[in-house]
Amino acid sequence: MIKYLGSKRALLDPIKAAVARVLPEGGTVCDLFSGSARVGHALKGQGYRVWSNDINTYAHTLATAYVQADREVWSDRAAAVIAELGEVKPEAGWFTKTFCEDARFFHPENGARIDAMRDRIVAMGLEPELEAVAMVSLMEAADRVDSTAGVHMAYMKAWAPRALKPLSLRMPDLLPGVAGGPCRATQGDAVEIAAQVEADLVYLDPPYNQHSYLGNYHVWESLVLWDKPETYGIANKRVDVRTRKSAFNSKPGIGPALGAVIEAIQAPNLIVSFNDEGYLSRDQLVEMLSARGRVQVVEIDRPRYVGARIGIHNPKGEKVGAVGRLKNVEYLFLVTDRVVALPEAA
Repeated sequence: MIKYLGSKRALLDPIKAAVARVLPEGGTVCDLFSGSARVGHALKGQGYRVWSNDINTYAHTLATAYVQADREVWSDRAAAVIAELGEVKPEAGWFTKTFCEDARFFHPENGARIDAMRDRIVAMGLEPELEAVAMVSLMEAADRVDSTAGVHMAYMKAWAPRALKPLSLRMPDLLPGVAGGPCRATQGDAVEIAAQVEADLVYLDPPYNQHSYLGNYHVWESLVLWDKPETYGIANKRVDVRTRKSAFNSKPGIGPALGAVIEAIQAPNLIVSFNDEGYLSRDQLVEMLSARGRVQVVEIDRPRYVGARIGIHNPKGEKVGAVGRLKNVEYLFLVTDRVVALPEAA
């Protein structure tokens, strides 16, 4: 899967353990801020019926492939599509100029491959699940040969060694369908969709500080939408990054927005993932969640993301800031109407 700031890859075991202790006999889990789709993919792999939702188009595409698309339905056809894309002749276009020449996220030779493959996907006119699998294959291939520290805010001064390798497609790790019924991926604002959720448990992993996922992964948004937008700045961000703002990235906005989501959810069980770098404190979240039932908290120490460990550099590659703390604390808040034995902190 793609490199992703805020990804719960390292926390999947405690998350899966917490869900299993609340729903030992299976059930439906809704992930309202699905992001990289790692959590939804992992829970589908455990046999849960999963509903993944996110407001960003690239995240919806990831969830469509990793949660909604079932291996037995799409795998053979996807393999044929991916093989065809791998034979496409490279042809530089908008992506190459924008993200390989004007900005240097990818080597131009790989940019030409990406341009040609993306145009071919459009020409194929694929069903939504099949298109999503092809797009995820392309995103992940591009991610393996990027020249960044993991986000699309800046790029390396010199090409990262991996950026000089040729882009190569692979089949995404599709999962078989689950016995409880079809899984689904939707695209919507969590505040608006929360009241529509029908699930045994809802998992919330909202943005928690000023870092916008759209801003951090604008390249994937433009690649999936393929709308070739006007861009701005050194990173060539989409202009709508300036206007598609989330209340969750605002210190005064996150409390009311998260409170509205929590209040609207009708599911009997809730797990909230948060971080001690967030705009809300542990105590504030416990108070906010207590109205729904008993709140239990697991604290997990984790190293900060690689960009924080590298430090801050200007466009010339010169270090201009000091490295801050190297660890943070991840929180899992479990809200149920009963006591559940939680996994121990890692």
